[in-house]
Amino acid sequence: MIKLCIFDFDSTLMDGETIDILADSYGVGDKVKNITYTNSNEQLDFFEILVKKVSYLKGMSYTKTLEIGQKLPLMNGAYELCEFLKSKNIFLVIFSGGFYEGINPAMQKLNIDLGFANHLHHKNNILTGYVGGEMMFLNSKGLMLQKLKKMLCLKNEEVMCVGDGFNDIAMFEESGLKIAFCANKLLQSKADICINKKDLKEIIKAI
Repeated sequence: MIKLCIFDFDSTLMDGETIDILADSYGVGDKVKNITYTNSNEQLDFFEILVKKVSYLKGMSYTKTLEIGQKLPLMNGAYELCEFLKSKNIFLVIFSGGFYEGINPAMQKLNIDLGFANHLHHKNNILTGYVGGEMMFLNSKGLMLQKLKKMLCLKNEEVMCVGDGFNDIAMFEESGLKIAFCANKLLQSKADICINKKDLKEIIKAI
């Protein structure tokens, strides 16, 4: 029986990438997207890419960042899936390589129990271009899930994970039920269930 569900956020619970949306609003979208493109071809380090992307946000208003975070578009079916899982008494958690400024509003809207992400450092209401938090590295999600399982006394078969990207592989390795949602080919190869329609309600049908 599943007792814990871990969700990725960007392009999973949320329809888009938070860093791209922030960068577009600040006029540096092309620079940030070029880093994403480079990552897919040269396998650059996840930490280095995150730090580089956030550096382009230096000087952006933190108030504006929070406003954008409140309006991030949730994925089609997000409400229905979370409501379904909660009805089964499943504990819901977000693991995001993005930012608390994005996941916090979504957690309230979707009744998510817990979330882990990164903080956009700011001073005098201005982003400094620095970032820090619990999800800075490629293996962060796996390490955090290990801790959660130990704390909640859960076995792998009591955990399901839903994600789409390279940094979700680590949490898949710690999970019993692995669901790839509109994911890259590598993650799909490691999944038990692959959903290729942008509608999270498809997961309800699959499980």
